[in-house]
Amino acid sequence: MAVEKKFVKEGYVKASLNEYFAKQLSRAGYGGMELNRTPMGTQIVVYSEKPGMVIGKAGKVIRKLTRDIDRIYELDNPQIDAQEVRRPELNAQMMATRLASSIERGWYFRKAGHNAMRAIMNSGALGCEIIISGKLTGARSRVEKMVDGYIKHSGKPVDDIVDEGFAVAIKKLGTLGCKVRIIPPGATLPDAYDIVKVEPEAEAPSEVAESPESQGVEDLVETEATGEVAEAEDIESTEKATEEPEIPAVETEAEVPEVEVQPEESVSEKAEEATPEAEEPEETTTEETLPGEQRREVDGVWQHKHEGHNYWHPMARVHKEA
Repeated sequence: MAVEKKFVKEGYVKASLNEYFAKQLSRAGYGGMELNRTPMGTQIVVYSEKPGMVIGKAGKVIRKLTRDIDRIYELDNPQIDAQEVRRPELNAQMMATRLASSIERGWYFRKAGHNAMRAIMNSGALGCEIIISGKLTGARSRVEKMVDGYIKHSGKPVDDIVDEGFAVAIKKLGTLGCKVRIIPPGATLPDAYDIVKVEPEAEAPSEVAESPESQGVEDLVETEATGEVAEAEDIESTEKATEEPEIPAVETEAEVPEVEVQPEESVSEKAEEATPEAEEPEETTTEETLPGEQRREVDGVWQHKHEGHNYWHPMARVHKEA
């Protein structure tokens, strides 16, 4: 039971220290603490909105806190370190303290809760939950809950990613408890997932290129097949050789007909002789010709040719009469 008692005592000391700092450093904007035990002593890190008020003038406040902790809780060489909180809206303990102080100053609890939630969510938090319990509007106690975004209530993610703070507001009708739970931005949620956009793959060609290994296998198969065929042919040839006598083959030279190559001029002359000359139409020239002009009549149509030209063309009637 010694180990269990030790763990219970350490948890009690940590909770008592948290209450003590919240009470002593309420004006400095207390935002929580961390307790680490080292061989050199006990290191305590205090987070606050105004670390100057935690240290005090010439370190007077922090020395007083160190002496009280050493006397009350009997810690081994306690050392307090004050750290500033950059974004108080994402610190659950600070927001719970602000909410409690605003309710004590006379704000309506619902208005104070929604203002605190709006400030938290505007700072980029993934989720927020605010619970106010006590005598809110009458003699009977009740609970008012406000939730925005994503929040976890059970399991290990609660201990890992959810920041929780608690503060007390003292009213005339009674005491109100203010609990604030925040999931900070950038926290990895247990059920978070990303959708990956997959691009459509290009259509594969109809004929798939053969790999070198498959080609090698096919070559082996072909060589084996050809080897078997060659063996079969050898067997057949040996059988024929035993049955029929060999006849010596007589080699004869194939007579190749000689082709006379004719010169180009003779070929062209023969082609001209082969093609019959077109019969020139009968022409009749007349004496009524102009100087340098020839005329003829072909099938009742008069044609003429001028000097310096080698072609005949029909002659107009007006031209003929002239």
